[in-house]
Amino acid sequence: MSEMSRRAALKLLATAPLIGTLEWTPEEVSAAALRVQELPAADLYEPKFFTPHEWETLRILVDLIIPRDAKSGGATDAAVPEFMDFMMLDGSEGRRTSMRAGLEWLDEEAQFRYRTTFAGARDAQRREILDDVAWPARAPVALAARATWFTSVRDLTASGFFSSKLGFDDLEYKGNQFVREWNGCPPAALNKLGVSYNLMEKR
Repeated sequence: MSEMSRRAALKLLATAPLIGTLEWTPEEVSAAALRVQELPAADLYEPKFFTPHEWETLRILVDLIIPRDAKSGGATDAAVPEFMDFMMLDGSEGRRTSMRAGLEWLDEEAQFRYRTTFAGARDAQRREILDDVAWPARAPVALAARATWFTSVRDLTASGFFSSKLGFDDLEYKGNQFVREWNGCPPAALNKLGVSYNLMEKR
């Protein structure tokens, strides 16, 4: 085996746990979201999959992905960590391994850069780590697998947030509501699209 192929093989082995899929189905999202909705509001949730340290790291991570703002609460306010705990319990072994390995990598990276854990790092330091994996197409080759993992976690965070009541409210989703009078599409929108209700009118 050549030196280059040996290095490539070792690199593949090193990143294998993070290549494991975090994929999920809409049905799994719905089931986990329903379980979150059924949680007693006043009870302090005890994670069944995540360790206490992983739980602390995860809560920080999801709030960096979807933070509180003037309009809405953040990911932890929407019980996204609880949603993810259910997703891990009901998921494949590959999903669980990938999640655990990714959280461990965050600590390893924080230790390498700042001599602390991800949870113990300053906010700016955490953001520096995430910035390096936020865009897979721009991520360094050595961080490609980590960028794929972070993209999956970001997508899963969004799935948990926007399947919650807080997420629905943030979208200002109105659902099917009775409209007493329909006046059509606003003129500004019609002009932007270059269309008209008058079929004979030339745009």
